[in-house]
Amino acid sequence: MGRLENTDRQSVHLLENELQARIDQIFSHLERLDILASKEPPNRRQNAKLRVDQLKYDVQHLQTALRNFQHRRYSREAQDREREELMSRTFTTNDADTSIPIDETLQLNSNLNNAHRGMDDLLGSGSSILTGLRDQRGTLKGTHKKMLDVANMLGLSNTVMRLIEKRATQDKLIMIGGMLLTCVVMFLVVKYLG
Repeated sequence: MGRLENTDRQSVHLLENELQARIDQIFSHLERLDILASKEPPNRRQNAKLRVDQLKYDVQHLQTALRNFQHRRYSREAQDREREELMSRTFTTNDADTSIPIDETLQLNSNLNNAHRGMDDLLGSGSSILTGLRDQRGTLKGTHKKMLDVANMLGLSNTVMRLIEKRATQDKLIMIGGMLLTCVVMFLVVKYLG
């Protein structure tokens, strides 16, 4: 963009076209990167997508800067043409129509002020939405961590429950075995001693 500001009028169009072609090429590469990022392993996918989105934002910012430069250049060229036209005009005595179009200029100024206020409102609401999304991300991360902790505890609880069930089965078998042994001993006592 720095080279674009210092370029002479004849080659500025070539440089603008070259920059636009490069930006378009970067956009196509970013689309491919987005596809490749979705093929990353799940633990790296979010980070890769975040980087691709950041690159897209940066390229869109460059695209906007190029459009702003072109708009300023077109405005400057229009002003230069109008100045040359005004300087080359020969003035004569006033005709019957000597009105000055101030109302149109005031209307344009008020429209521009309204547009400026609207853009400020949009930026403010966008900022608040972004803050809300960041807060939601923090909340979801905390919830995810708690869910993982509960899942780990449930896994531990399942292991403990299996061990308890196994021990209960073993205790039942020992009790039945003890009861049978007691019955056999009582039978032998009654038969031989009684």
